[in-house]
Amino acid sequence: MPTTPATAANSPSNGAPEAILLELVDEHGNTIGTAEKLAAHRAPGQLHRAFSVFLFDEQGRLLLQRRALGKYHSPGVWSNTCCGHPYPGEAPFTAAARRTFEELRVSPSLLAEAGTVRYNHPDPDSGLVEQEFNHLFVGLVQSPPRPDPDEVGETAFVTPGELAELHADAPFSAWFMTVLDAARPAIRELTGPSGGW
Repeated sequence: MPTTPATAANSPSNGAPEAILLELVDEHGNTIGTAEKLAAHRAPGQLHRAFSVFLFDEQGRLLLQRRALGKYHSPGVWSNTCCGHPYPGEAPFTAAARRTFEELRVSPSLLAEAGTVRYNHPDPDSGLVEQEFNHLFVGLVQSPPRPDPDEVGETAFVTPGELAELHADAPFSAWFMTVLDAARPAIRELTGPSGGW
């Protein structure tokens, strides 16, 4: 992982696992503090900064990932290309590019901001709550993903029609449709009117 001031501040120096901190924000996205990751997701949840990435191939298909079964939050469900949380002090764009590479071993050939969305999504299976101020990114990927099996169980490139079929048949993350709908204007701009998004 590349070392930045944010990653250096969040890396253990003695090899012992350290608590992962999230950046707490107000309703306008202004930083107001930090909280440990799991604590921020316990009901009723604390509003924190997050990001969601939507990458497309040259045919305009969306890269989905099925979250690894070992994930403590929403394991085994389908979701967007990548999502996560910036370290405190880390720019959302930097975090989005970093985590996309860490999870999928791909670097987007284009990554653009696509707005923000705020939501509150309880996960009935785990009892955890996603209270997030989410920064959205859309982009292109030109190399095949090589997922980290600890993070990603499976990937798929899908057309809008294939996504509708999969969404009807398989479990998806609680936040997926919210972030997809919020990113649609930027997705349509990226993929063009014939893309169907």
